[in-house]
Amino acid sequence: MDALLKRPLSPTRVLLSSLGMGVVLLLVFGASMLLGTADITLGQVLALVAGDGDVPEHVKLILLEVRLPRIALAALVGYALALGGVVFQAVLRNPLADPFILGVSSGAAFGAILGIALGFGFEFAVPTLSFAGALLTIFLLLALGARGIGTESSTILLTGVIINAFFTATIMFFVAVAADAKLHSMLFWLYGDLSQTNYGRLSMIAPVTLLASLVLYGFSRHLNLLTVGEDTARRLGMDVVRVKLVLLVIVSLMIGSVIAFSGLIGFVGLVVPHLARMAFGSDHRLLIPLAAMGGAIFLVAADTLARTLVAPSELPVGVISAFLGAPFFIYLLRTKGSQWNRS
Repeated sequence: MDALLKRPLSPTRVLLSSLGMGVVLLLVFGASMLLGTADITLGQVLALVAGDGDVPEHVKLILLEVRLPRIALAALVGYALALGGVVFQAVLRNPLADPFILGVSSGAAFGAILGIALGFGFEFAVPTLSFAGALLTIFLLLALGARGIGTESSTILLTGVIINAFFTATIMFFVAVAADAKLHSMLFWLYGDLSQTNYGRLSMIAPVTLLASLVLYGFSRHLNLLTVGEDTARRLGMDVVRVKLVLLVIVSLMIGSVIAFSGLIGFVGLVVPHLARMAFGSDHRLLIPLAAMGGAIFLVAADTLARTLVAPSELPVGVISAFLGAPFFIYLLRTKGSQWNRS
């Protein structure tokens, strides 16, 4: 681990690696634009990009009003979830941590399910209640687990498990008593739903995600220290309690904002950070941008599968991410994550 603090990492390497991952994301994004129930050709997409007026109106409608905002939402959500996973795994020093471990997801789900049960719409009320549920979780976490923030992660983790169990039980109550007309909406949202999106929602999520990622990248050296160990971080002059508190709040707010519009999507924040760490190393100056873009690639690909595998019907994207992520999670459990605790 000491090598993690001494290993040179040039800005050029970070930039070139990020550009390379960005190219992969653009390729996956473009492929996703072509795939769907409607036949869209590469020539039509290129003509639309070039501003050619000969593109049929129904093709423009499908590409610009249906596929583009949905794919952009998938990219933003995957980006945020993977970034949250990187930070949580470093702060909690737990290789099995992901953005849902502190109960933020269950709190957001509680708010959304409450809104659906009350008959509110998805345009404003359900996302607002979902975000309010995430804020409630953060408040409970800080109120119940504040004493554990400056210590090893077990107290914070246990607090998150308790909060998660409480909200999960509450969600199951609403699902059990829901009318049939509302049950489908509840279950679909609980497994991730990217179909309810538009450019207005993207304009709310994108600034929050971008600002959070910039702030979190500014803490990349602090995350390196936390990964080495809290005692080492304190000896090197870091205010562990303050840094961990700031990181937990920023990530929770970011995750709460994207979950409010996407529903619950598991395993992205668990699988992608580990794959990025295995491929590029543990230095968070490189890991943060590459894992975040890797999350965007992962979820865009998963959502493309979700809407094409059983076309013309579609699957919740959380089902696809679980199919892909569950075997990897079992592998982590068997290995106990030991190989990712070494730099």
